[in-house]
Amino acid sequence: MARKKANYPLVEGLEIVDIAAEGKALGRWNDIVVFVPMAVPGDVVDVQIRSKRRRFMEGYIVNYVKKSPLREEPVCEHYGTCGGCKWQHLPYSEQLRFKQQQVADQLGRIGKIELPAVSPILGSAKTLFYRNKLEFTFSNKRWLTAEEIASGDEIADSPALGFHIPNLFDKVLDIRKCWLQDDPSNPIRLAVREFCLENGYSFYNIREHKGLMRNLIVRTSTTGEVMAIVVFGENDPQRIDALLQHTAEKFPQITSLMYVVNTKLNDTIGDLDILLYKGNDHIFEQMEGLRFKIGPKSFYQTNSLQAYELYKIARDFAALTGAETVYDLYTGTGTIANFVARQCRKVVGVEYVPEAIEDAKVNARLNGIGNAVFYAGDMKDVLNERFIAENGRPDVVILDPPRAGIHEDVARTILTAAPARIVYVSCNPATQARDVALLDGAYRVTKIQPVDMFPHTHHVENVVQLMRRCNV
Repeated sequence: MARKKANYPLVEGLEIVDIAAEGKALGRWNDIVVFVPMAVPGDVVDVQIRSKRRRFMEGYIVNYVKKSPLREEPVCEHYGTCGGCKWQHLPYSEQLRFKQQQVADQLGRIGKIELPAVSPILGSAKTLFYRNKLEFTFSNKRWLTAEEIASGDEIADSPALGFHIPNLFDKVLDIRKCWLQDDPSNPIRLAVREFCLENGYSFYNIREHKGLMRNLIVRTSTTGEVMAIVVFGENDPQRIDALLQHTAEKFPQITSLMYVVNTKLNDTIGDLDILLYKGNDHIFEQMEGLRFKIGPKSFYQTNSLQAYELYKIARDFAALTGAETVYDLYTGTGTIANFVARQCRKVVGVEYVPEAIEDAKVNARLNGIGNAVFYAGDMKDVLNERFIAENGRPDVVILDPPRAGIHEDVARTILTAAPARIVYVSCNPATQARDVALLDGAYRVTKIQPVDMFPHTHHVENVVQLMRRCNV
């Protein structure tokens, strides 16, 4: 027997009073918090509730009674449907204010430790076209917008090349213009789409796992180099060659044109051979005279200009004099390690992904850095007393972990190593707060600096300096 559909209420005249987690806004109705996406403090809206819990409800706007004076007109035609850039309706100054508050709230509420004042957040100089990497998905059937459905018109099925609809793995919105990555990203995507349609190339059916065209990845750099990677779902050499040749001729500015055939059930290509069609198998990024080689599988911060500002803050918090041994944990491709190497005696980078460590070694050689060593392995297994004995006890530890934060074993080893300073770079202030609390007995937080890496989203980066307590 089918489950009876819940009869959720329509909340009329809800005043939006604040911004909440994950970029949602909130109001209060009968002493219950109501979370609403794409709303702005000061909006008065009618909200259709779609989920209900004991202490809160979630819903979506069906009518604006009054729009907030804070509200701005989104620049992107896909706003509200594609799921990216959810804060385009908020002035950038307000985005920064809410992000700063998010850092302060999470460090205080979760960490529950003594904290200094949070420094003013460092905003991004570019709020549009700031990303250096985007991945687009092909689909044999595009997602229809709410406006198209409401029109009642008969709309023929058509393929898509764009982004997944949030929380719907098999739904893809066809993108006409994306404001996240500068040209030639948009022209490349549109030209590839047009060629495939004109020549009868099949777009991928995500549910049935069949179709020739699967993904398109575009990477750019501040050096002007461009990498395009076409992911095919079938091995059809003749059609593959025709598309790549067309793309190479139409876009001579592509310095690295690559492709991969992925017949797996998932989109990951890290375990596949990515083949070079034309140009180099890499592009370069540069930062303060350093050059970083970026291959098709390399990780690099997706906001290049703001990454430089972030790393300068991390280096400043490390307070290097030239005599220190620095551990850069979760080093990735060694960007921070190589960035600080010239200001310290020795830097030791540790990262889980072996391919990333190979990139880190290449980048060290490329920049003539001889005082950096790199190790691959699980952090909680690699970082132990023997490792410290072999590499020297660290004076400074720099942490830049994934969103999940650090393992408790890693925290315990850091406490045993007893560096004078810890610099914790985080893309998730909530887990950062939890981890800082683990270190609080031996370290006190002395500086907090939020950095906005992703304008028009709720995500925020945060850098914390911790100093060893004198009585430990």
